[in-house]
Amino acid sequence: MITMIPINSQTKIIATLGPVSSSKNIIAQLIRSGVNVFRLNFSHSSKEDYLSAITLIKELNKEFGTHAAILADLQGPKLRVGEIENNRMDLIEGEIVTFVTKKCIGQKDHIYMSYQEFPMDVNVGEAILIDDGTIKLKVTETNNKDTVRARVIYGGVLSSNKGVNLPNTNVSLPCMTAEDISNAVFALQHGVDWIALSFVRKAADLIELKELISSCKGYAGVIAKIEKPEALLEINQIIDVSDGIMVARGDLGVEVPFDQVPLFQKRIVEECILQSKPVIIATQMMESMITNFRPTRAEANDVANAVLDGADTLMLSGETSIGQYPVETIQNMQQIITYTEAHGNPFDKLHEPSKENATFLADAICFNATKLAKQVDAKAIVVFTHSGYTAIRISSHRPKSQIFAFTNNKNILCKISLAWGIKPFFSDTYIDIDRAIFESVHILKDKKLLSKGDCVVYVGTTPLIQHGSTNMLKVGYV
Repeated sequence: MITMIPINSQTKIIATLGPVSSSKNIIAQLIRSGVNVFRLNFSHSSKEDYLSAITLIKELNKEFGTHAAILADLQGPKLRVGEIENNRMDLIEGEIVTFVTKKCIGQKDHIYMSYQEFPMDVNVGEAILIDDGTIKLKVTETNNKDTVRARVIYGGVLSSNKGVNLPNTNVSLPCMTAEDISNAVFALQHGVDWIALSFVRKAADLIELKELISSCKGYAGVIAKIEKPEALLEINQIIDVSDGIMVARGDLGVEVPFDQVPLFQKRIVEECILQSKPVIIATQMMESMITNFRPTRAEANDVANAVLDGADTLMLSGETSIGQYPVETIQNMQQIITYTEAHGNPFDKLHEPSKENATFLADAICFNATKLAKQVDAKAIVVFTHSGYTAIRISSHRPKSQIFAFTNNKNILCKISLAWGIKPFFSDTYIDIDRAIFESVHILKDKKLLSKGDCVVYVGTTPLIQHGSTNMLKVGYV
């Protein structure tokens, strides 16, 4: 087993893999530098590439004794223009262009739009945003069949296959395409820990994916990506149904007014903490490091503010998939996280359990465990969990004490690595809670994570084989 660099921060890091980070050597360096989760972007690459990445991550976890999780990010119904003649079209303010749903090489009087229902769904006056909103048009005419005409409001250079956003249009496409379903089945067959669903609009969108996971006998959690304004209207219900949330600021910042995104981010993080659901902040966190060896001051502030808000995980996209400095990006982000946690105060976000929840008694144990840990200045909270629920619930209170989660369920070892502060360990099955505590302390002392005299809070179930009913709280000295 290779010795790891000790990293004591609680906020986790997701790195997107891509052409610059697909080798075993780079993935190994990313893990050593602080990556907790690897994202596979199913908008790009092939199943062979994804399988290679999954295999390498699992190999390295075994070699390093780590539990880096794998997140499969489905593309969803992404709208795009087609191929443009000579890969360049100058769109000039005021001119009229035509979109068609029949494949063609794009010219101004016929630009292919991949979204076949486009003419039926759009209305006159609605906006068309292309290339992350750098080009804006307004619909002037639709034949409700196969053609839409639009006036250029803000022009620019249009190249092939650019993404399209329709912020005012009620898009009729399903949340999961046939390709998404195929990719999800593939990901589940190869044991990914999380699946992210793009362009979620309502809580019901998540049900189809959850049923697919169940039918495949998978154990992956579902991350709802918040990118559409419709999702903000029922965000509480979406958080409730999901297993986690991603604030995907790329498309969200195009679909809703950019000045509103910062407060939406903070509100979503706050609500996720209250509902004990992991929350990811994504897009452009260290964007300048695609080409520069250090982040801007604004990016450092962005990372630090997400840490202070209490986000579980911070995600990097192009910075680690196509950027020139993937490892340095992780090291710099880790440096910001570590300093912010040491000198800021992202801890103690206690929230009272609700008596209306079926899990009230377990939630009350977790709530009081974190209160007790603060009161006695516990070095750690040791959690015995089978489903991961107890560990994630304690994590949501953001205790200053370390969270060490012991489980006999290998399916959740990597999965819970995405949540704030949780450090997972595999444990044999014990009926006797005292024996489990003894063994966990022995492991943690051996790894120099606990020392004689440290105060520790223990949370679990007695008897331990009785899953799903956390009922034990104990405190003592090592």
